[in-house]
Amino acid sequence: MTSHDVVVVGAGLAGLAAAIRLRERGHHPLVLERSDGPGGRVRTDEVDGFLLDRGFQILLKAYPTAQDMLDYDDLHLRSFDAGSMVRIDDRFHRVADPFRSPGDAFGTMRAPVGSVKDKRTILKFRNRIRKPDVEDLFVAKETTALQRLRDEGFSEKIIDRFLRPLFSGIALDPELSFSSRSLEFIFRMLSEDDAAVPAAGMGQIPRQLAERIPADAIRYDAEVTEVGEHHVVVDGSRIESGAVIVATDAVDAARLTGGEVGDPGTNAVTTWWFAADEAPLKRPLIVLNGTGSGPVNNLAVLSQVSPGYSPDDRSLVAVSTPSIGVEEAAVRANLTEWYGPVIADWTTLRVDAIERAQPRQNVGEDPDQSVRLASGLFVAGDHRQHASINGALVSGCRAADAVAARLCRDC
Repeated sequence: MTSHDVVVVGAGLAGLAAAIRLRERGHHPLVLERSDGPGGRVRTDEVDGFLLDRGFQILLKAYPTAQDMLDYDDLHLRSFDAGSMVRIDDRFHRVADPFRSPGDAFGTMRAPVGSVKDKRTILKFRNRIRKPDVEDLFVAKETTALQRLRDEGFSEKIIDRFLRPLFSGIALDPELSFSSRSLEFIFRMLSEDDAAVPAAGMGQIPRQLAERIPADAIRYDAEVTEVGEHHVVVDGSRIESGAVIVATDAVDAARLTGGEVGDPGTNAVTTWWFAADEAPLKRPLIVLNGTGSGPVNNLAVLSQVSPGYSPDDRSLVAVSTPSIGVEEAAVRANLTEWYGPVIADWTTLRVDAIERAQPRQNVGEDPDQSVRLASGLFVAGDHRQHASINGALVSGCRAADAVAARLCRDC
């Protein structure tokens, strides 16, 4: 039997953030991770020389806690162009934020995603949610994302053609039933800065965080089967600790804590990774399906954003739908409607069907759920905050601060 002052279960972003914060407070946590590396859902694998993230993922550079905890220069972030390409009526149309992409303002005004009134409503909405502090967005009056958009005055046309596929790709909720607070937070982040990826893949984010923790303080391939207020059991061995932070997803946290952690449910995503001899679009943009038909929700050419995603002059294309169980034949048929028979020549590199891609952001849940379960047992994860990279980091820091305060009282 061994002992540590704090044990953190999980080396995802929340667990890594908690460990870093604890070390800043003078503690020496041990991080236990059942997989072979850090990151949780945020991982990157090399397949035939291509860099494939585990599902299509982006970092919104405006995330406040990400700005505090990550070294953006070290990540060599590569940005998407502001806005999107939207597929409507057998054509692609450019829709951009005129404040951040003024050169696309004329095309945006002409795009048939909604009326002139709708586009003015976007600007009014943008201006309103940029005024309060970010924290105030999470205590504002709450409803569903869909109802908030309707209350703001958006027509069903712009909701279905642009806003639904946009937020479906981020929140993985095509019904837009998630919290309006999260909707406003996401919209604000998009309005303030770029969506980006590290030059060498999203896995560079947890890599950077893990490098701030001594190598002997993280154990990989370590399966935790039991947690208590002051101990964990890992690979059959008991480890005593002053406190335990369970920093897994909600499903595993509920299992490990015997239901003490509530499971809000999860949203799924499937991403198809294709190698194409020629890129289907030339700009680093996200393509949205505004037609209302077909399984594809969004498409991006990652090698247009960061050439390092591809080993040669071929293009790496990520195609996603916020569900699992969709047949690849249906995806290829949808893409053929967009780009023609060249789709038959695209090579499938991998299909990521991720059932637990993101915790649901249900209306009525406390945006700052308690991170303390018992005297020495704590919990962290984006399911305790809001479903995003920023939420995971915030939650990890909150759990670490609560543990540090508790240990200080006991010292």
